[in-house]
Amino acid sequence: MRADGFGEVLPTPPELADRHLPTADLLPPPATDDYASTVEAVPGEVLARSTWQPGCPVGADQLRYLTMSFWGFDGRVHTGEMLVNASVAQPVTEAFGALFAAKFPIEEMRVTRADELDAPPTGDGNNTGSFVCRPVRGQSGWSAHASGLAVDVNPFCNPYLKGDLVLPELASAYTDRADQRPGMILPGGVAERAFRAIGWTWGGTWDSPKDLMHFSATGG
Repeated sequence: MRADGFGEVLPTPPELADRHLPTADLLPPPATDDYASTVEAVPGEVLARSTWQPGCPVGADQLRYLTMSFWGFDGRVHTGEMLVNASVAQPVTEAFGALFAAKFPIEEMRVTRADELDAPPTGDGNNTGSFVCRPVRGQSGWSAHASGLAVDVNPFCNPYLKGDLVLPELASAYTDRADQRPGMILPGGVAERAFRAIGWTWGGTWDSPKDLMHFSATGG
């Protein structure tokens, strides 16, 4: 751990410098290669394994459980899951529909577990998700993720950068944005266009930090 509470930034292992890991299916994959999505109230078992708890800035009834098709780096179609604010549920499925149509690869899409908030940093995570009941990084105020109003896409391929900090901590190979690899969010690319179409802001346009994984309905 660093003095600031984050993990040490270490060199990217060679096998992760151009990341193409296969997706482990949490939910049954779609029967066809057509995009499919669902929006429903959060099932009790999903809420129980999520980071939601009393005291979060949104009630459980203000969240929705999404399932969405996505293309993996393995070239196969998978079914992902996500918790988002009810007010943005349908637009989020539309944005991921645009990514699916473009065969933009996503490695993993699942609900963040409560135990992950306190787990030691491994620096190799690449989960695409939305709702996480946590503060803004390095601050005490709530993140837009804590209201389900932000989405992080392929965090390893699109790291958070501030000074010498890189999150995930092993993702330094992806700080070179001129070296374009699958799963990266690029200015004017399909991911930025998909979220801009629903009125969301990309953290890659910020001066500091550069939050390359992050799209937000609130601008923060």
